[in-house]
Amino acid sequence: MEKLKTLPGDDVRQIMWRFADRFDIQMAVQSARSIARSTVARMVGDGVRKSHEWNDAKAELLTAFDNSGLTALFMDPAQGGFIEGPKNMALALVAFELSWVDGGAATCSLANNLALAPIHEKGTPEQRNEFMSKCVPGQSGDERGTWRGAFALTEPLPYVGVDTGVLGGRMRIESWEDGQEPMLKIEKRGRFITNMDFANYITAAVESDDERIKGSCMVILTEEDPGTFDRGAPTLKMVHQLSSTRDPVFSLTIPASRIIGGYDVVDGVIVPKHSHSEVIASVFHRTRIPVGLMTSAKLLSAVEPVIRYHRQRFRGGDASQEGSPRYDLGLQQKEDALQRLADVWASGEAGASLGFGAARLADSFDPIERAKEKHFQELGVAGPRAQFSALRKRAKDVLEFVDMEFAPEAERDAARYSELSNDTLVQFSYMEALAGVLNPGCKLWNTGVGGTMMREAVALMGGYGITEDCPGFLFHKWTDSQLEATYEGPEAVQRRHLTATMINDVFLAVFDKWTAQLESMAGQAPETGAKALAAAMKLWRFTLDAMRKTKDANGRKLYHSKRQGVTFPLADALCWLIAARFFIMDVRELQEKGPLNPVVAEGLEGTLAFFAGLAATQAARSAGESNRICAELYYGFLDQAPEAADQFDSLRAQADRAMAGVRLAKDQAADALTGVMIPEALDYPM
Repeated sequence: MEKLKTLPGDDVRQIMWRFADRFDIQMAVQSARSIARSTVARMVGDGVRKSHEWNDAKAELLTAFDNSGLTALFMDPAQGGFIEGPKNMALALVAFELSWVDGGAATCSLANNLALAPIHEKGTPEQRNEFMSKCVPGQSGDERGTWRGAFALTEPLPYVGVDTGVLGGRMRIESWEDGQEPMLKIEKRGRFITNMDFANYITAAVESDDERIKGSCMVILTEEDPGTFDRGAPTLKMVHQLSSTRDPVFSLTIPASRIIGGYDVVDGVIVPKHSHSEVIASVFHRTRIPVGLMTSAKLLSAVEPVIRYHRQRFRGGDASQEGSPRYDLGLQQKEDALQRLADVWASGEAGASLGFGAARLADSFDPIERAKEKHFQELGVAGPRAQFSALRKRAKDVLEFVDMEFAPEAERDAARYSELSNDTLVQFSYMEALAGVLNPGCKLWNTGVGGTMMREAVALMGGYGITEDCPGFLFHKWTDSQLEATYEGPEAVQRRHLTATMINDVFLAVFDKWTAQLESMAGQAPETGAKALAAAMKLWRFTLDAMRKTKDANGRKLYHSKRQGVTFPLADALCWLIAARFFIMDVRELQEKGPLNPVVAEGLEGTLAFFAGLAATQAARSAGESNRICAELYYGFLDQAPEAADQFDSLRAQADRAMAGVRLAKDQAADALTGVMIPEALDYPM
């Protein structure tokens, strides 16, 4: 059997992650890679990370982002950008490339987009045009400065942190003259706010402290507003030191037109069109994806330096002669080193597959979400509750679409399928159900499991792994991953989100289709571990249903938002399963499209065999984790076996038997690591 010859290149990645036909995105990837492996790598190598303070050396990042076009990536061409339409995939890939070298550099790039996101998603046309245009770097000879922003949600304890509903920031009316726009007084203290050293504007969450203003909202503050714009003390963080983080204080007067999304005046009361929770939900629906991918990039970036270290471990001494196995392979003579690296690589691939799958979905979802808003506006359906009620009436149509979407083309009603495919509300409900799981799932699994696996990568470097001059900066990447697990909501936030979304009827219908799809693939491509994963997904589905119907030995409901000892493990198990599923689907995509690319076609047999082995490795690990969780939950809360125990035991036995052959597949993937060619040295400096 042919083996993997070289590390996967861009042509392979473009097929697996579905951007082979997007030249604009490919150019953004190249720009980000160029900066990461030159400017960023030089900064890390020179020790620029050692300071908490923002300084001139770190500010070189901003210039590099401006000159390469990355600063303008978030904008539309009409505003000075260069990518038309949704940009979630492009932003995800840029974050991935920057994090390949340093997570702080990626955060520095993403933070400005995060500040713009509330304006982009919910702002008025005037707000979007003004602030997004200001954030585009000027042309040569243009003396205007590039505006940069910060997103101010988190506040000093005990206010906004994990619970985004407990706001300390306040707004009240300072003046409201007849015929004039109201002027608002904003008081806001921030904590751990990124980009504060150089931010010109802030998008801040605040709550009414005035009976003449209803509820909460997000507002735009600028350094030019009258009052106090105190950037605050630097955060003494030990990670992501190439990004600016401070604890600012604001006491500013702004016009009411700075309420993001605008407002109405009802009976003399200012009513913001969007609460801060609505804005944040829309923003985090997308921006958590790049953060998850940042950790996956670190895992994949570790592969090459670990292989090089293992092979060169015994060179240069008297104990090994050139050409001997000890000289050529070093630690790769040992199965343990190979198999542990295969685990690291498989985790990185699964996280990347899940993250980029979520990013592609977000790109499809963006125009549908806007079309939904326009549709309801035309019908006069206003407010989340009214929209939710209207969408519920289409539930049967959405489930019908799911059946058709996964049915063979020859077996479905073409006219009806076309009708449902072009129905805005059906498509919105379908995609929202998927996004409600994939987005928090990506953030939870990629950063949580990814951080643990990054520690394994560091361990594979021996004592070298915890030194400053470790090739690939692996120690920095491991510690940085701890912040990525917290950024934009720690694990508890994502699990709480999944508690609500993973029981959505539409998602569960799709999940069942995914399971059937994998069962079908098990006969066509058994080497990917599809059978083991499908069996584990069946067991998870059965366990979920049992938890929702069953009470514990004390008569308490098991599946409840407050029973996090039940819901959170189920969310974790689900994330293991969907990450492995997306990896298998990416391998299938390479199998189908790879032969059409002459660059990929050469050596494709070995590449596919290796990726299939990695997919089986991850499928087995994911199935094992999920099966264990399901068994603990199914039996662990009851004082005697439930009536349906025989069915559970049967499914568990099937899931265990479906593991047949997966360790052999892992052996083959690990063995391929001994022969894969790598460059003589990393392509970025120490």
